[in-house]
Amino acid sequence: MIKVLIADDQQLIRESLKLFLESTGEFSVTAAVGDGIEVLDSVKNEQPDIILMDIRMPKLDGVQCTKQIKESYPSVKIIILTTFDDDEYVYNALRFGASGYLLKGIALDELKNAIKTVYVGQAMINPDIASKVLQLFCKMANEGNNMVINNSDCESLTETEWKIIRQIEKGLSNKEIAKTLFLSEGTVRNYISTILDKLELRDRTQLAIWAVQMSLSI
Repeated sequence: MIKVLIADDQQLIRESLKLFLESTGEFSVTAAVGDGIEVLDSVKNEQPDIILMDIRMPKLDGVQCTKQIKESYPSVKIIILTTFDDDEYVYNALRFGASGYLLKGIALDELKNAIKTVYVGQAMINPDIASKVLQLFCKMANEGNNMVINNSDCESLTETEWKIIRQIEKGLSNKEIAKTLFLSEGTVRNYISTILDKLELRDRTQLAIWAVQMSLSI
């Protein structure tokens, strides 16, 4: 069972999410808290697998929470819940190690699938904002968030793996990559896991930044 911590300053949202996740029988909600300080305390006591993190919270916002949690508990994965116009917040949250970026108002079944996707080590970006995320990756690449990869690691990549990297550079989701390359989503996920291992990158966000960085350097 996947342990989830819910962090949102609106009680109705966090209680609704708690009821839904627990009703599935697939998740255990360790806590539902309303500010960043409570998030840190809860993580220390419970160490959830996943945090659903509101980007704007009192006392300590989701960005600083993400930074502190990833420094102290790197295995804890974080999905940022946000509105459409929070670009600067999301940019920093991704830079500090968040694994997902979803709009509030996402369908509950999609949220459930997103949690499962992040739990197994993949990134999850809401398809409706893929172009915005790509802009954030370009910004990261341009501002010196360089991913240094050994030449020997690059040489170990297969032709198909390079094709997938090029699609990630464009901001495509796993579903879109699968359709473009005539592969199953499961096969794409497996390829991405292999690519991350070969390049010794933490997650899909770092891979996307590196892909953009490589494109900009050509």
